[in-house]
Amino acid sequence: MSALDDKINSTFPGLVVRKDLVKAVKGNAIVPTYVLEYLLGQYCATSDEASIASGIETVKEILKKHYVHRNEAGLVRSNIREKGRWKVIDRVSVDLNDKTDAYEATFSNLGIKRVVVDSSTIKAHPKLLVGGVWCIVDLEYVHTEEKDGVPWILSALKPIQLSRFDYDGYLSARSAFTTEEWIDVLVQSVGFNVDMFGRRNKLLQILRLVPFVERNYNLIELGPKGTGKSHIFSEFSPHGILISGGEVTVPKLFVNNQSGKIGLVGYWDVVAFDEFAGRQKRVDKALVDIMKNYMANKSFSRGVETLGAEASMVFVGNTKHTVPYMLKHTDLFEELPVAYYDSAFIDRIHTYLPGWEIDVIRGEMFSDGYGFVVDYLAEILRHMRSEDYASAYEGTFTISNEISTRDRDGVRKTFSGLMKLLFPAGGATDAEIAEILSLAMEGRKRVKDQLMRLDTTYPQVDFSFTDKAGRTTRVSTLEETEYPSLYRLGRSAVGEDETVASAPLATTSSPLTAASAPTDVRDDQPAEGHRVFQENQSGVSFQELFWPWLAGASKITITDAYVRLFHQIRNVVEFIEMVAVNKDASDEITIHLVTSVEEFSPDKQADYLNAAVGTAQSAGIEFTWVLEKSTAIHARSIVTDTGWKISLDRGLDVFQKYEMNDAFSLSNRIQKYRRVKGFEVTYIINK
Repeated sequence: MSALDDKINSTFPGLVVRKDLVKAVKGNAIVPTYVLEYLLGQYCATSDEASIASGIETVKEILKKHYVHRNEAGLVRSNIREKGRWKVIDRVSVDLNDKTDAYEATFSNLGIKRVVVDSSTIKAHPKLLVGGVWCIVDLEYVHTEEKDGVPWILSALKPIQLSRFDYDGYLSARSAFTTEEWIDVLVQSVGFNVDMFGRRNKLLQILRLVPFVERNYNLIELGPKGTGKSHIFSEFSPHGILISGGEVTVPKLFVNNQSGKIGLVGYWDVVAFDEFAGRQKRVDKALVDIMKNYMANKSFSRGVETLGAEASMVFVGNTKHTVPYMLKHTDLFEELPVAYYDSAFIDRIHTYLPGWEIDVIRGEMFSDGYGFVVDYLAEILRHMRSEDYASAYEGTFTISNEISTRDRDGVRKTFSGLMKLLFPAGGATDAEIAEILSLAMEGRKRVKDQLMRLDTTYPQVDFSFTDKAGRTTRVSTLEETEYPSLYRLGRSAVGEDETVASAPLATTSSPLTAASAPTDVRDDQPAEGHRVFQENQSGVSFQELFWPWLAGASKITITDAYVRLFHQIRNVVEFIEMVAVNKDASDEITIHLVTSVEEFSPDKQADYLNAAVGTAQSAGIEFTWVLEKSTAIHARSIVTDTGWKISLDRGLDVFQKYEMNDAFSLSNRIQKYRRVKGFEVTYIINK
């Protein structure tokens, strides 16, 4: 176990579970994660390996005996008949039969209907009436001679969700973790390996949770297939429901005017629309109009009566084209169905989560560390919906007066949700508040900038905030930074003629923030200056970063204490390759590396470095290396004998993890197709 796993277990005893256990018990059961973790939480919420092993066997036995597989439904029904009573785990939905004036249950996998449910059960669990709920149910079988009689009797029903929790204890326990640790706790609780994500990527995953803690929050995420867009909304919480975007009707979502039955928004905290994208999808225009009104006013009409609801709306779908293609030819909403490709609908979205920044899910991205039992965290998040942190930045920062009321509402709701998730008891530093405020502004700016493409009557907006010292942070989206000419489509950037402050609270302290210091050097001309690169940015290569400052040098010295692992030494080889490609064939160049010894496998490190020596020699480059104590190496830099020093806060290790073993992957072959970590480079004339 990691140090963080130890801390999680000691701080939240009995409320956390090892996240890889779900795979160990799931087998071929098509059941949501929160159902499995509910059972694991009963028997495996410990760090004791023997208890975990025993608990896994118990949970497997429970699933084997009581979870109903559709293809074994007949056998289970027979067991109930023969034994007279049996416990089952199944998805149960209930309807009112107005002819018999009785509530009747349908069991999804078991395949039985018209099981009578008493009114007290419906009053205690109204979600049974809408969409269905996973439950542990005691069923009895009593044969009847009546023509329309049903032999099934429901004797006990328990929805799979936590019944009670200590919220004050949760707030108190949060103080035991640093901000970075707490971010990792939340990401591990979702089920991901924190070592595979940078800080920005972790916060984008956490941004997916905001609809669970904010009432009437509207989020859209469009991006490539396979990035886990729908996972959180289908399996993470018993308070959210995921439906196909093509299966939505006015009665199902809002209200049936004939029966008076309230739809999904009246019962669920989050209603998510899967596969929402698709230009050719047929959509009921009346549904779009009612949805627009609900998203703006939190209400909808039933005849002459107006009803309110609190459900947050989430829209997830796949994109067909790359971001630069969309920016050049259409916009980032191009995949919406025609009926939703409407400025009034889009303007009601509080944030646009950039799905193209999230990697396709791979096996190594899942966590084997500890995180909250899902149903415990789901109840905590639900409790937070009654809190409001929207004004937590006031007194520290002031938002630009140019931001409209709707833009401001979007920023404030996203900010509030992230603050609840990360700092439920307060205590955020000014830099952390600036980081969250920047992300909230970025999400709404992405919506507003695309609206200006759809409707030119929308004015440009200055998405910025100012601290108490008068320093301004102007927020931009990552795609605006990467593709400025495509992004602006003939419009000048807000404040283009102004000098933007370097935002010491946000830009230099956080790799997440989209706002950045001005780039005062060009990548084709060697000049003194400073450059900031944002996490998830692409199009970066050693060629543009270094060669103009290395050209003409005969000796280059790289100083970096952390050239120890395979991928770090591969970066050095790619640096050598870059020099080899650009130098004159008749030139001889020496590249000298100063680094420190790898503690656990020094022999392997030496083997890799010696292999690099041979590689360099074949290109007329002499590569030498020396190991010093890490304490003697104080900074990472590249120094040339022509007088240049390039200061690197991350050394050459600027790229995020990529498919290094995939020979057919462009990111493996070409650096510009890789995403980078947040990093900074300073070019200095070394006198």
